[in-house]
Amino acid sequence: MNRRKKGVQILTAQAKRFNAKLSTKNKPKYISKAARAKLAAEANSDTAIISEIGS
Repeated sequence: MNRRKKGVQILTAQAKRFNAKLSTKNKPKYISKAARAKLAAEANSDTAIISEIGS
């Protein structure tokens, strides 16, 4: 590998890492199974309280 190719390879690798850090993350944050169950239970209790008040 000649000197010029090695230099270009290093710079492209640095640019790739920099762009990866700047890119937005479209993946949603992970929520554990227990936390999802807790949120669902809270939502169910809230709807039950609202339906009792409405009756």
